[in-house]
Amino acid sequence: MHRLKRSHWAASFDGTPAVTGADLPTIRVQPGQLYLARSPTLLLTILGSCVSATFWSARLGVGALCHGVLPRCPRVTGAADDHRYVDISIRYLAKQFDALGVRRQELEIKLFGGADVLPVGGGDRKPTIGAMNCRVALEVLKEEGLHPLTSDLGGVRGRTIQFHTGTGEVLVYRLARSRTLPD
Repeated sequence: MHRLKRSHWAASFDGTPAVTGADLPTIRVQPGQLYLARSPTLLLTILGSCVSATFWSARLGVGALCHGVLPRCPRVTGAADDHRYVDISIRYLAKQFDALGVRRQELEIKLFGGADVLPVGGGDRKPTIGAMNCRVALEVLKEEGLHPLTSDLGGVRGRTIQFHTGTGEVLVYRLARSRTLPD
């Protein structure tokens, strides 16, 4: 995992993120949404089986985060609802950075999420939504000629993500594993 500079970051007692030495606007990116920040901003999201990709251009100091809920869009409509799909949201952000004049090789991409947070049936060998979201994210990045610098994918625990679009730094906090309820 990519080492992150902790000196720029702090978390308040109640878990609310804070960036030391800066007063940044904070945007909470909800499932199915994405956000591109052209000035330093703190982008936050909470992930279970969903997958988020962060995009960052050091040259422009521009960053973006998408929060994909489902792997592939069955029918592209061009509506904002399409961003809930991992494939569409990653391709959309890649095109946004193309339009800003950012070369693909200078983009810093990081992937997070895709956990299996809900129990899966014993004999069922079908891939989980989390696993499919991870696979599609990696496939689409490869198809787009993009390579993740780092990733924290899979597992059984959700994550909270804090992305500083001014520096490209990402903090990942693992959530407590959910307990299964007795039958």
